[in-house]
Amino acid sequence: MLDWEHIFATRSNRMRASEIRELLKLLDRPDIISFAGGIPDPALFPDAEFKDAYAEIFSGPAVSAALQYSVSEGYKPLREWLAKQMADLGIPAGADNIFITSGSQQGLDYLGKLFLSPNDTALVTWPTYLGALQAFNAYEPTYDQLNPNGNRTPEAYRQAAGEAGGRVKFAYLSADFANPTGETVDRAGRERVLTLAEELDIAVIEDAAYQSLRYDGEPVPPILALEIAKKGDINNTRTIYCGSFSKTLAPGLRVGWVCASEKVIRKLVLLKQAADLHSSTINQMAICTVAERGFDEQVAKIHRVYKQRRNAMLAALEKYMPEGVSWTKPEGGMFVWVTLPKGMDGAALLAKSIETAKVAFVPGRAFFADGSGENTLRVSFSCANDQMIDEGIRRLGDLIRGEVAALAA
Repeated sequence: MLDWEHIFATRSNRMRASEIRELLKLLDRPDIISFAGGIPDPALFPDAEFKDAYAEIFSGPAVSAALQYSVSEGYKPLREWLAKQMADLGIPAGADNIFITSGSQQGLDYLGKLFLSPNDTALVTWPTYLGALQAFNAYEPTYDQLNPNGNRTPEAYRQAAGEAGGRVKFAYLSADFANPTGETVDRAGRERVLTLAEELDIAVIEDAAYQSLRYDGEPVPPILALEIAKKGDINNTRTIYCGSFSKTLAPGLRVGWVCASEKVIRKLVLLKQAADLHSSTINQMAICTVAERGFDEQVAKIHRVYKQRRNAMLAALEKYMPEGVSWTKPEGGMFVWVTLPKGMDGAALLAKSIETAKVAFVPGRAFFADGSGENTLRVSFSCANDQMIDEGIRRLGDLIRGEVAALAA
């Protein structure tokens, strides 16, 4: 029998199945209350608006362009609309600063490919987005911990990277309602990340997938906006902003974008040409039509629903969790991060929960580049109604209470 392992590239050894993608299969089980998938509620998709958008494309002269090859940069009217959106966030940009990707996940993969040579160091938060680790892993980096509120010196990072056999290349973080913690980096923390990046002469990758999903509190300027305010021009900046329509309009169309200096955009275009030529033109056109006609109204609709569900989950956690368990209180996004008492293991708890409590969540260890965080877990409120949230957290709280008692015995 053919042994593929000695033929595969060494980078394939770092590829792992996503625990989250595997857990999504539980959504089809009617007996499971799932807080596992951080996915938008399909009941909130603007499906009628998309139906109209596609019908217009197919009934008019634009259909030829929609079905034809297109430019790698992306559909220009969509890039122009996004440039206006960026300006509203304090990021003056032109269409040439916008690059369309097949979902923001593709943007992370391209950026890993662009910056990382084997043994180079990527700075990521502990925990961080699992999909980012999966995207970067293929390029064989070393990881080091990025703490926006810490005081580790640039020289300490340089020395650790040198000992690993490479250089520090970028700092990656989700600054707003991060996946998995739901936490937001304050302005001072964002400024510290920029200062560190300047001293190390590295890029900053700002994952803004949840930026539009703020329910409470005052907005914090994006990192890219803070840098432009200092340097005056986006083309002088080192921050690379990655956005997505997946959490606001529809994930299945796979449309995301990168906003950055034109020098970075030109390199990303070359990667796109070598990979898939361009993102789906017809999907970009449909996204553009729907966004132009009602993006703000769509965001307001999902805000109302997700805020209520967030509130229900925080209330249920307060009501049912035993002493010794703590959790984040996000101002937006889709996630709450739960920390269990030391000695508990989230993966072992999940196995028991599926079997007895019939509740699914994501164990926290998968989100740590160093494999730590065993006593943490992520729960998502985006696809559960108030009744499901209350019942699911009650069951989970009972299970954890029993485990805590067993540890104390």
